[in-house]
Amino acid sequence: MKIRTLLADHSELALVGLRTVFADVSRVEVVGVARDAMELQAQLVLLKPDVVLIDHTAEGFGAKAIREGLRRWKKARFVAITPDPSATALMSALRAGVTSYIKKDCGIDEIIDAVLQTSDGDKFFCGKILETLRRASFDVDKFLQEPLSCAPVTLSERECEVLALIAEGRSYTQIADALHLSAHTVNTHRRNVMQKVGVNNKAALVMYAMRNGLVSPNKFLFNPSAENAA
Repeated sequence: MKIRTLLADHSELALVGLRTVFADVSRVEVVGVARDAMELQAQLVLLKPDVVLIDHTAEGFGAKAIREGLRRWKKARFVAITPDPSATALMSALRAGVTSYIKKDCGIDEIIDAVLQTSDGDKFFCGKILETLRRASFDVDKFLQEPLSCAPVTLSERECEVLALIAEGRSYTQIADALHLSAHTVNTHRRNVMQKVGVNNKAALVMYAMRNGLVSPNKFLFNPSAENAA
């Protein structure tokens, strides 16, 4: 059986290049392309691809489009292929439903292997992607062993408050006093947030908070209490 593959990218150059890559791969059949979000959803319903090779950092092809695509054709398996992504963008894609992740500057063999292995039911991450996740203190090995959820990362209002105060450098006792909670409850919220966003230390929590606008980088960098709480 051929692996029915849909290409989703704004770049005509990328689409032509990927068609060329798979032209001589006997197991892969490129059944169509999608140049925008609307076309992606239509092609998923019409073509029912096995694999979607998508640049999820392109406008309209983000987490929302991936989740909607899986709702329309749940058997599709998404392989992200992007330029240099941030760790946060990586986690957002994976939690939206992306199965495998490679970079646009990966070798041809890696790109082909990503599609073949993903179609066979495996997860494929190129070395550069794994290194990006590890540098951001994501527990990659644990993450790959667990089934991925297609649900978006959703923090409660209280979890956002706790995360913002942690990022500002407040101690757990200070956070408890500010929010009228016990230190134990604050610590429970912290653990829940870490589990939801996929990090395993305070530095990665702070990075997540800054990237998602929960705290100003300047407020963190110049807050004297940040040094005292470190």
